[in-house]
Amino acid sequence: MSLHKQPWRTPLVILVVGCVILTLAMGVRHTAGLFLQPMTASHGWTRETFSFAIALQNLVWGLASPFSGAVADRYGAGRTVAIAALLYALGLVLMSQAVSPLSFDFSAGILIGLGLSGTTFAVIMGVISRHTTPERRSLALGIAGAGGSFGQFGVLPLGQAFITGYGWEIALMLLALGIGLIVPLAWAMADGHKPASGGGQSAGEALREAGGQKSFHYLFWGYFVCGFQTAFIMLHLPAYLVDGGLSANVGMTAVALIGLFNIFGSFLFGWAGGRRSKKNLLVLIYSTRAVVILIFMLIPLSTATAWIFAAAIGVLWLATVPLTNGLIAQIFGLRYMSMLTGLVFLGHQLGSFLGAWLGGRIFDETGSYTLAWSISIGLSVVATICSWPIDERPLLREVTA
Repeated sequence: MSLHKQPWRTPLVILVVGCVILTLAMGVRHTAGLFLQPMTASHGWTRETFSFAIALQNLVWGLASPFSGAVADRYGAGRTVAIAALLYALGLVLMSQAVSPLSFDFSAGILIGLGLSGTTFAVIMGVISRHTTPERRSLALGIAGAGGSFGQFGVLPLGQAFITGYGWEIALMLLALGIGLIVPLAWAMADGHKPASGGGQSAGEALREAGGQKSFHYLFWGYFVCGFQTAFIMLHLPAYLVDGGLSANVGMTAVALIGLFNIFGSFLFGWAGGRRSKKNLLVLIYSTRAVVILIFMLIPLSTATAWIFAAAIGVLWLATVPLTNGLIAQIFGLRYMSMLTGLVFLGHQLGSFLGAWLGGRIFDETGSYTLAWSISIGLSVVATICSWPIDERPLLREVTA
């Protein structure tokens, strides 16, 4: 009996386990900003040094995602998730022992980036999509995205408590133990070689087909903007608030609130994506982000305004994920969804690289994050323009099949 036909591996089980894996993987990933100040102070590094390693993590995550997705499509997601989780945990352990920028780049950048490529959206949402009916797929992806957001809300206070109670080195070791829990959970993701729509199309043909579609490029660059904004805010918002005279706990709470409100945002937009135009919802998300960031820049900084901003941007945070993944499945089909999702996610992570690194570079050069916030607003306009002409209709090949 093949793995995906075992009676207990129902769509509900796969969805729940996928949410737990995303909760752990994304939750630990979002603690990076909490380590910026204690680690740079301990090692005497600049913020750019720390930011570059996290930027490298995002870049490796993006570059490896198409390959992790292709391996999951070909050999099943279970092995992919388990191996990636082990690399993720190893990266956290070595990150706690890093004494030079180079060793920090290898651990926090390369190893954790590889780990994230196999434990997050490209692989997990591909499995969920293959086990969900088209009518419920967008909602299921929204629930999975909410799982990642819950990790941001639930793991951040835990990470801050670890740092406060045990120091940042032990905190990283404890987070590594949490990531180790993903390994046994990977069994539920082992959906084997489940066939999906796409006929006899090869992976190379699927790549050429997607590359010839303008909508695929629009999704890529829209996701680029999403990556820039989320990486910059996740990594630098806590430091920005501390620089403005607020406490570290206010910064931690703000990032946690982003995760809390994105639970609702991911669910809401996932639900809406099954009933309304997905590309129009992307237009709404990106344009609203520009307005929210602009208002945050113009009003006086306080605990209240920081938390209101976090709640507002949180509703929009990962709401792009179920819509973007849903559009890929809707337009190109499911056979190579993990690979194509991983390729579009590469755009997200190229943006994440720039958002994380450039935020630190701008601060070191100017002593302020103002330029980085302004760039985020301009990029929101670009993403809005890119999302508008997306053609949501399934390709003729899919209709014929």
